[in-house]
Amino acid sequence: MADSATASSPLKVIAGADSFGAELKDAMVSHLRSLNIEVEDLGITSYYNIGAEVGRRVSSATTSPSVETRGLLACGTGVGVGIFANKFPGVFATTCLTPDEARNNRSINNCNVLALSGMSTSADTAKEIVDTWLNTPFKAPCPASKSQPWPEEISNFFDESMNEMPKIGASENTQAETCAVCCLVKNRELNPIDIIPGGSMKILRESPTSAIIKFKAGSVEPAHHHTFGHCLLVMKGKKSVWNLSKKERYDLGDGDYLFTPAGDVHRVKYYEDTEFFLKWDGKWDMFFDEDLETAKIAIEKELANGSA
Repeated sequence: MADSATASSPLKVIAGADSFGAELKDAMVSHLRSLNIEVEDLGITSYYNIGAEVGRRVSSATTSPSVETRGLLACGTGVGVGIFANKFPGVFATTCLTPDEARNNRSINNCNVLALSGMSTSADTAKEIVDTWLNTPFKAPCPASKSQPWPEEISNFFDESMNEMPKIGASENTQAETCAVCCLVKNRELNPIDIIPGGSMKILRESPTSAIIKFKAGSVEPAHHHTFGHCLLVMKGKKSVWNLSKKERYDLGDGDYLFTPAGDVHRVKYYEDTEFFLKWDGKWDMFFDEDLETAKIAIEKELANGSA
C-alpha cells in the first residue's frame, strides 16, 4: 500500500519506542520492511530519549531530492515521544489514533514523524494508520476538508506555514548565562578523568548518573561502551562521535544533542576545548574496546580519508 508514497522517491523511516510502545513499534517495523521501505530501528529506551533522538535524526537528515526521511515512534499514549521529537526544527510530529487523524495530519501539518499509542492502538489499526500516513500527500483532500481539495487561499497558507514554522524560536536569546545546563557548571570544580587523558568530570547525580564533562582540544576517547544508554548536550566546543556499532559519524557543536543506545561502541575526537552535559539511563560505567593509540590511528585514518 506504500506504492503511491514511494513511487516518486525512496523513503527511509527511523523508528524507536519506549517499553510501552515496543511491541507495536516492532510490528510496524516489520510491516514497513514488508513494503520494501528502508527502516533504521533505534530500539527501546525512555520515551523522552527516543523521541528526541528520532526527532534529531529526521531534523538533521541530509536528504537529496530523491530521498525522504521520516520518523515513527511509539510509547504508551503516543504523546510523550511526539513532544520531544518536536523540539527539533523541521520536525512535525503528531500522535494519530485513527487513519482519519493520520490523513488530516499529513494533509494539514505535513506530518513527518508519526507517533503511535502502544496502550490503545492494536497492530491492525496501527497498520491502517501507517499506510494512510505513507500514502497521503501534503495538502491532499482529507476529512477536515470534507474530502474535497483545499481552497487556494488555505492551500497557500499551508505552503507558507512550512517556511514560517521552523523560524519560530530561532531568534530567542540563547546566551550562556540564561542556560540552566550551563549554570550547573559554574563554580564547580571538575575532577580529572584518570582513564582518559585530557578529560575532567563533575558528577551531579549518582544514579541515574548525570555529569558535566570537559575535554581539551585534541583529546581522544578510545572505542568504548556503557551498560546504559546516554544522552549528551554540547554546551560549547566541537567534537566528532563515531558510533562503530551503527557505522555512523556525528559531528557536534554548540547546542547539539546526541543519544547513544546502551552497548553501542563509540569513539570520540575533540577538535576544540569542549564542555557538555551527559546523562545516563542508569549508573555510569565504561568498558574500553581498544587502547588509546589504536583509537588515534583509526581516527587519523578516517579523517584523512574523509570517511564517516
